[in-house]
Order: sequence, then structure tokens, then C-alpha cells
Amino acid sequence: MEPETAASPAAGPASLVVVDPNGQKKRVPVDPIPFIIGRQPDNHLIVRDSRVSRVHARIVVEHGEYVLEDAGSRHGTFINGKRVTRKKLEVSDKIEFGAQDSYHLLFALDGAELKRLMEQVGGAEKQPPGVGSNLGKLRAILELARTLQSSFSIDEVLASVVDTALAITGAERGFLLLRSSGGLDTKVARHRRGHNLRETDLRVPREVIRRALEHRRELLSMNFDPLGAEETRPQNSIADLELRSAICVPLVRIRAGQGDTTSMLSAANETVGVLYMDSRLVAADMAGGNRELLQTLAIEASTVLENARLLQEEQSKHQMEEELRLARTIQQSLLPGSLPADGWLRASGSSLASHEVGGDYYDVTRVTSHCWSAVLADVSGKGVGSALLASLLQGALITATEIPAAMGHRLERLNRFLLDRTGGEKYATAFYSLLHSDGRMFYINAAHCPPIVLRATGERIELEANGMPIGLIETAEFAVLEQKLAPGDKIVIYSDGVTEAQNTERGFFGKKRLLAAIDSHAAESCTAIHDAIQEAVAAFTEGAPQSDDITLVVLEFRGDA
Repeated sequence: MEPETAASPAAGPASLVVVDPNGQKKRVPVDPIPFIIGRQPDNHLIVRDSRVSRVHARIVVEHGEYVLEDAGSRHGTFINGKRVTRKKLEVSDKIEFGAQDSYHLLFALDGAELKRLMEQVGGAEKQPPGVGSNLGKLRAILELARTLQSSFSIDEVLASVVDTALAITGAERGFLLLRSSGGLDTKVARHRRGHNLRETDLRVPREVIRRALEHRRELLSMNFDPLGAEETRPQNSIADLELRSAICVPLVRIRAGQGDTTSMLSAANETVGVLYMDSRLVAADMAGGNRELLQTLAIEASTVLENARLLQEEQSKHQMEEELRLARTIQQSLLPGSLPADGWLRASGSSLASHEVGGDYYDVTRVTSHCWSAVLADVSGKGVGSALLASLLQGALITATEIPAAMGHRLERLNRFLLDRTGGEKYATAFYSLLHSDGRMFYINAAHCPPIVLRATGERIELEANGMPIGLIETAEFAVLEQKLAPGDKIVIYSDGVTEAQNTERGFFGKKRLLAAIDSHAAESCTAIHDAIQEAVAAFTEGAPQSDDITLVVLEFRGDA
């Protein structure tokens, strides 16, 4: 019989929980059918591992059941550790692709497993009281717990917890309440018959439940008076609340400790919520070990909540990392794609961010055929804020004029702009220069590291700071200085991340090592000097993480041809 092209009603909707090598999970619906799995980009599920074949496996539906077929893969398809060519899929089957450190998949029939487990609990409840009945309930709870851990719908999980609790106790209504800054919020409200209730169906004031929860002496149990004499109106009575019985079970914060240990801390501070149940017609059954079963269920629910919290934190962190990587990509794209490699001015440069995004930037821009602008800036602080300010500086200085006097006016306006926007909390040091083909270099050093002019004769000159940082003081002035260059002269411009680069013993690279790297390649090109400095810093730091960006530009004046 030919495989069906769509999941039949008997099969029901299915999904795959995709677990990456780092343990991150995502749920992918098995749709459409056939569902193709492999490495190439047009598959329905793309597994980004070179050991996975381009088309590795497919899922089809036959006679209302899901079947996994290997598509002639190189390393094979495995279900629960056994290599298969074709096999019917069962709930919780683990699918692997021939490499244990790669991705794996967990097969799930959406909603079917939870429904089956709830029926198990309900069936155990109908048995005569005794050991067999309780063992049936306990088995159902433990199996439910395993299913909950692999589920991705927290609402479905918590609803199932409440349904299980109702099945254990025979109570009519169940509410799962979670703590918030305002008290207790209703997360789930369920009737024993399986339908949702309104939030207003909880007749007992939440403040009464909260007080009982916080003032309990034991971690996993609490005394609860549904009338709450001190909290409710004097005219309240059993008739007013229409309750025959009420049960409260705390949900506690469970935290992973060292190794495989888990700790549950003090009752008052480590409570995340409460599982509340009541009955209006019959008393809830708390005999025969049902209280202990409820406490077991509460621990499982607490674990699910903590795992959901950790997963949300991890997802937020992952999203932030992705956004930072995107920001870094954008920032790197703003750096010059190419630098002059022939003609009267040549240059070599690089910027290595210490974090995902950095606060340094450099640029070498042609103004006219006889004039180039070169700038290197270092914004105070690190992270996204500094990167944004660096991009703003780059935008402000990217258009240049060959008139030296305009340089000072431009920095003065930029200084006032930054002060107005940041109040002096963010500022930047900068070396800003214009180089003319006749050898005249005009520059402003706004509190930046002194660039090193290496003469063709072997003499070294340092261009000391002659101004304040940009954006720090309102009255700052930026005078334009002039330096005459001769053919063969090189200018090494760097950020303090170069000299302050640290090795594993927290020692600094320093000015002395920088000068040694320059001197040892003084007769070579700007590219050779740039690469020598980079290699010297890398050899010194030995891969140690850095606290500052490392930015370097080397210019070489060849003279007007």
C-alpha cells in the first residue's frame, strides 16, 4: 500500500522535539507528509551537521500510523539506539543519525500521551482502595512526570498536573496559582470533567490562600481554613462558599545544586505557587497515601516550573547573543572593506572587539585624489552603548574636507552634540588626521594614545595629545597641528587595547613591546608592520580574554608620484 500523503485522523498531529548538542530544544510539527529530514536546505527539518546526509530520513503515514524510513544515509538512522531502515514510531522514541554527539529527535503525538496517562490515573482511582490502587496512581504519576519533562507547552503541562491531582483526590475543581508581585495569579483553572473554569470560580479569597501558604511550617504541606476567619467577612459561612472540602499543596522552588543533587530551601522564601482543589458535593479523598502522591506530583510540577524558568532564561540569553552577533556583523561591515594598497598613501588596519560589539572604530577615506582622511576613535566603556556611539562618530566623520581648519570646527560641534545627549557619561578619545600628497599631515589628537611616526631615516616621533576627549567638557578646544612627512615615513595609530593587552598572568603587552615590534620591521611595508604588531600581541596574550578592544592602523606615505 502506498504511504499516505497527509496524516490521517487516526494518526493525529505529531511533532519532533529537536535536541541540539548543547541540550537546547525546539518543537517542530511533522508536517507536511512525507516529512523529509536531512542536511540540505530544502528539507522540512534541516539538521546542521556534516555527518548527516543531505536527505537522511523521511516520516510517512501508513494505516493511520507514523513510520520512519532511512533514505539511504551514509551513517544510518537509529531509533532508541538500534539502527533501522524502516520502523513504526512510538511516543517518546529517540531518533539519532549515527553520531551520539549530534542532534537527536524525540517523537511525540501531540496531546495523545497526556490523555492516555490521565486515563491511567482515572482507571487507578476506580480500583478498590488499597496497595494496588495507589501503585497504579504512582505509576501514572511517574510516567506523567517523564512526559512532562519532554513537553514544550507549559500551559499543557500545568493543566495536566491539575487534572492528575483531581483524579488522585476525587476533588471537583482544581486551580494552579503562581506567585507574582501582586500576590497569587491563576495560571490554570480546571474541572474534574476536563474543561476549563473561569478565574472567578475560585470563591476563596486569594489572600487567604497566600497567608496560609507563607505562614506554613512544613515545606510540602500546609494547614488551610477556607473560611479564613481573619481575612473574610464575618457573615461568610460554609453555605456562602458552598464547599464540602478544600486542599492546598505548596509548589516550591527547586534549584539544582552541585553534581546531581537538588535542594529545596526554606518554606517562606522558596514558594512559587500552590495547587488548590475543592469540592462542593463530596469530600476529597486524602486517605490511603493520596497526600504523599499529591506531594510527589507537586515536586514534579515544581521541577517543570523551574525548568521552564531556566529554559526561558536560556532562550532570552540566546536571543540576546544572536542580536549581539548581528550587531557585531553590522559593526564589522561599517569598517573599511578595503584600504589603499597603491599610490602615494597605503594603509593596513584591523579592529578586534573584546566583547560581542566594541567601542573602537577606524576609517581611512579618500577626500580628493590628493588628500586622505584617517581617523581612529576609542569610546569609553564597552558593549552596545559604546558601539552605537562609535557608529555615530563614524557617521559624523565619514565625510571630510581637505581644509584643515574645518577639522577643529567639526570636533567642537561633535563635542557639544555628545554632551547634550550623554551628559558627559560617554566620551571618546580620537586621532583625526588629513594627509596631503605633498607630505603635509594635519591632525588633532583628542586625548588619544600618541601615534608613532617612524621616519625613513629610523627616527621616531610621537604625536602627543593636544586636546580633551570628545564629549567630556563643554569648553574643550581642538587645535589643528601639522606634521611634515617624507617618502618612506610610516604612522602607527593604535588604541590603548594594544598596549594594555594582557596575558594569562595579567601582565601588560606595554609600549616597550610595541616599539620593539615596530623597530624590527621598520624597513618593511605598512602591512608587514601591522601584521608584526598583531602577531606580537597574539603571542603575548596566548588567547587570554581581553577587557578592551584592540584596534590598529598603519599608514605609509610613499610620496607624490
